[in-house]
Amino acid sequence: MRFFLEFSYSGKNYHGWQRQPNAISVQEVIEDSIKTILRDSISLTAAGRTDTGVHARQMFAHFDANIEKGIISNLVYELNQFLPHDVVIESLFPVREKAHARFDAISRTYEYHISKHKNAFENDFHYFFKNPLDLELMNKASKIILDHRDFKCFSKSNSDVKTYICNISEAYWKNSNQGYIFTISSNRFLRNMVRAIVGTLLEIGLKKKTLKNLEYILNSRDRSLAGFSAPAKGLFLIEVEYPKSIFLQI
Repeated sequence: MRFFLEFSYSGKNYHGWQRQPNAISVQEVIEDSIKTILRDSISLTAAGRTDTGVHARQMFAHFDANIEKGIISNLVYELNQFLPHDVVIESLFPVREKAHARFDAISRTYEYHISKHKNAFENDFHYFFKNPLDLELMNKASKIILDHRDFKCFSKSNSDVKTYICNISEAYWKNSNQGYIFTISSNRFLRNMVRAIVGTLLEIGLKKKTLKNLEYILNSRDRSLAGFSAPAKGLFLIEVEYPKSIFLQI
């Protein structure tokens, strides 16, 4: 039977989601924990691949296993007892046989957190940025991004993808208690895309780039013209949405 696993994690101590030969990843610690408890090897396919240092408040992955319905809730408890403190299983539920955590996702939403004040206790979860920003101008720039579909200019160089087309449904900045939060939702994201967008919008907020510059960058499809890549530690995957039809009743 196929199952969806819902979980969250702090990316501070991990080299991203995907299992790697010489570095610890979130995928590795969860797969190894499930293997230990079920005494059976499984392979997780996630909704996306977060980079080193990126966090997830909500992530999903699917896997196939023979698990009796009566022990599902207990399995979540056992996994959380076994996993390190910075990875938490939220739920486990059966889905339709062909359900896919990556390809069935309707949308993904990220937040990027910026703090105007240095904070010893939150330093791993935001980007400390002391310079004043023009939030109104950055939101005008965000609306320009909404009018575009090709985001090659914000994709990591040499990315192995078939298309750079993404349907961004929302992108905006707001004030927070600490500083600022950028929220962006899309059906899909390219590698390093959100951090490149944030870096570019920050340069606009500093008046180092203009709205006309942004239009030119988007049309150029040239990553070298866009802004810097904002640090990973401020980025959170906060929501992944799926059609209700893929879920089964327990």
